Amino acid sequence: MENSYRTRIYNPCLAGRQKELAILPQEELTIRLPFLKKLVRQHFPREIDASILDLGCGRGVLIRVARQMGYRNVRGIDGSPEQVAAAKALGIDDIQCADAMEALCKERDSSFDCVVCFDLLEHFSKDELILLVDAIHRVLKPTGRWIIHTPNAESPFGMKVRYGDLTHELAFTRMSLSQLFLSSGFSRVSCYEDEPVPHGIKSAGRLLLWKCFRSLLRLYIAAETGNTNGEAIFSQNILAVVIK
Repeated sequence: MENSYRTRIYNPCLAGRQKELAILPQEELTIRLPFLKKLVRQHFPREIDASILDLGCGRGVLIRVARQMGYRNVRGIDGSPEQVAAAKALGIDDIQCADAMEALCKERDSSFDCVVCFDLLEHFSKDELILLVDAIHRVLKPTGRWIIHTPNAESPFGMKVRYGDLTHELAFTRMSLSQLFLSSGFSRVSCYEDEPVPHGIKSAGRLLLWKCFRSLLRLYIAAETGNTNGEAIFSQNILAVVIK
């Protein structure tokens, strides 16, 4: 699934990626910690010994958070050698450097309680995505879950995320995610907004402002369509939990 443009963009020597690669894992952890803790607390399996695979795990920040919260059987796969090296520098082991599809093909049927894909699906073409969906469906246990974070095309600013990275192929809505997963044998799809997580005065203020702007967006939709659209998701990214 390797295209020439991906090879060029993912080259770690490119000047365009120097800023991203210079971000320290500890800084990234501090910024994302409240959201990741909420993600683990609300959407990970309840059993702390559940088998969990973080596919496209990057520096392994989510794996570190999950282990700190008691999960013992979490491992990751990422196709970037520099990201895997950064994870190991952070003290996170059990991360394999491999192509996502090649690694999944080596896993046994029904071997995971949960698979996580954080900012990964948007990098696949539609044909590639079908292969990925089928592969993850195969490796998930019955009633296993797939947690997904991806650009939200329903957001007024979703296209900024969709086109913010040249390697992004797709963005999704609640409807397109449901079409994809329900037609692929999954039983349920639940979608959530990527809203601010309050953990102090400043973040609580952000959440309050977010809710105000969200109400204005609902008013705009109601004016155009006559539908208040209470289930609409307006955040730039969307979180989906898919049940096999």
